[in-house]
This record gives sequence, C-alpha cells and structure tokens, in this order.
Amino acid sequence: MILPLEGITVLDLTRLLPGPFAAQVLADFGAEVIKIEDPCGGDFLRTVPPYLNDQSVFFHSVNRGKKSISLNLKSEEGREIFKKLTVRADVILEGFRPGVMDKLGLGYDMLKAINQRLICCSISGYGNSGPYRDKAGHDLNYMSYAGLTALTGCPGQKPVIPGVQIADIGGGSLWAVMAVLLALQARAINGCGQYCDIAMLDGVFAWSFFFLAGHELGGETFGRGSEILNGGYACYNIYTTGDNKYVSLGAIEPKFWSGFCFRLGKQEFIEQQYQKEAQESIMQELEAIFKTRTRDEWVEHFADLDVCFSPVLDFSETLQNGQIKQREMLAKADIVDRTINIIRNPIKMSATPARVCRDVPLIGADTDRILKGLGYTEEYIRYLRDKNVI
Repeated sequence: MILPLEGITVLDLTRLLPGPFAAQVLADFGAEVIKIEDPCGGDFLRTVPPYLNDQSVFFHSVNRGKKSISLNLKSEEGREIFKKLTVRADVILEGFRPGVMDKLGLGYDMLKAINQRLICCSISGYGNSGPYRDKAGHDLNYMSYAGLTALTGCPGQKPVIPGVQIADIGGGSLWAVMAVLLALQARAINGCGQYCDIAMLDGVFAWSFFFLAGHELGGETFGRGSEILNGGYACYNIYTTGDNKYVSLGAIEPKFWSGFCFRLGKQEFIEQQYQKEAQESIMQELEAIFKTRTRDEWVEHFADLDVCFSPVLDFSETLQNGQIKQREMLAKADIVDRTINIIRNPIKMSATPARVCRDVPLIGADTDRILKGLGYTEEYIRYLRDKNVI
C-alpha cells in the first residue's frame, strides 16, 4: 500500500510539542521525517518526566516513526550538511523564534535559492510580524491573549487552565499540517515551494468565531461561565451525581432538551430553555436531582433516549471505553522492557490509512547513514563527531 505522503522528505527542526506533533502526523501518512537535533541533549522533551529507563514517555508520544540526525547548526560544517539535506528535502518544519533561522544563515530566502520547490513551515507563538513577534510564550499565554482563557471557568471565579494544550495543538500543530498539505498541492500545480507562517495565537484565535459573531452583532461582551457553550445554560452543562462523579448534558437543540425534561418529569423547563433569567434556578434544581443517584445510574436512566447525555469519564475509564476500542484508537508499543498503549492517528481513510509507527529514534541514531547517503566518508564523519558538529 502506498501512503499519500510517500516520497516526501521532511526536515523536522522542532522541539517540545507543536512541531513534533505536526511532523508525526506527516510521518503517519508516509513522509520520511528526519528529526534534526542538537548534539548536546537534543529535543528538550527527551528530558521531561515521566521516564521509562531514561526515556521520556512524552517524547515517545510525539516522535514515533521519525529518523534522527544530530547536527550543530551553529557550526559552519553543520550548516553545510543542512544545506545538502535541503537540496533533497520537500519540507522544512521549524519552531524557533522568528529570526533565528536567518541568524543561522538558513533563512527561507537563502534555502529557496538552493531548492525552489522547498516548502518551509514555521510554527511560533506570535508569528513573524506584530509587536509580540519576539515574545516568549506557551499554550496558556496564547489562549490568554486570544481571549479564550477569560471565557473558561465559573462566573465570579478565576479562569481555569484547559486540561490539554489547545493552542499548541489546535492553534499550531494542526494548522501547520494543513499549511504543509496545501503548499504541497500548490507545488503540484505550479512547481514552486513557499513559506508558511503559523502563529499559535492566530490559530487559537481563529476558534473564537462564534464569540466574534455575537460581539459584532450586539456589541456584547461574553462572560466566563455565562454563555450557552461555556456553562451558563442548563441545557449544556455538567452536573454532580450522588457518588461525587459527574455527568454532562449537551441538549442544545429543543428536541433534545424536550426529551430530557420529559424523562425527568420537568416539562415546565422546556419553554425556559433559553430564558437567561431562568438558568440559575433550573441548574440548581437539576443539581439537586442529579445528586439523588449515582453517575452510572443516571447514564442507565437516559441510555435509551436521544438527548446528548454522557458520563464524565476519567482517563483510565476512557482507555476502557468501548467506543474508543471499537474505533481502534489505541495500539501497543514497546518502550525498553515494557509494553504501553499509544494513540493511533484519528484520521480514518479507506484506501490509505495511517501507519502505526511504534519506533522512536535515539539522538542521532540515523546520523551516519544519512551522512553517507550525502556522500560523506567514514573518516570525515569521525572528524565531524570529534568537532561536535554531529
């Protein structure tokens, strides 16, 4: 079976989460991804616990299916090797702060002179322009600037930190994958590469279209925990059950809300679904009702009803969930002397499904083989290693 990205070579200069996750998605669909790491330690994520025999499980999660070459880009010899790799590459993925590649003498203008078909995708916090261009940041900072942290949590309480890295992955990784695929398609038409500038602030701000639409039409300022989709309405909310667990209700459409209310014997709530002044009292009454049974009893109570009702599972329960298993979202991988679960690529394709990559490279595991492929002799490779170029 030929995968969609077979024959595409990606040079992955990224570290930590956003870039490595994007590169792994490309590897899942057949791209040859060569991870380029500094000889002194490599990707910082390698050092982040928890460990299995000195290997970071976090690193393992986003770097499967890649090759690794150790390369000091601050050395002249290292830059020359990188340029030779660029001649054969289709895509460069980098996650440095804006301007770093130019300072290294490896900016896009220079690289495209070597390879006109080259696609370079940069993932940074704030992009290559604007007053925040050179600021440091992490997921929480991008979410906060985008106005989304302020919308997350309960009214009158401080904002809540999201449980996963929304800006890193949703604002960075996935937009970067789309940019690379779009650039590859454009190149198939016109034969030319291009530069893709992905800012995680831009990417996560783009998720706020509903809030912007309401703001523009009504001049309305949305409140934390007070809107339809962030906890302000009874029909779309989380409730505590008698065993101190939780259930979630997503009955936005009137037909779902109506069915839910009938099953509870609370038909009087039906007409009040979107009456803002009625929400607090409805939610208080529902909280009291849900505390009369356990979570699983409530799940069973609504099991035959189409009302968008579900238990709030903890992660260990999710791993045992029948839907997750049926969709084959988990696979097994060996890390040193232990077998663990890994998450499969969620994209389901009938003819070219993603491959399940289980192997993660050690730092520089493929350096010698790649350099020999570029024409370097064993003697010169030893010289480069002695100089800490590789």
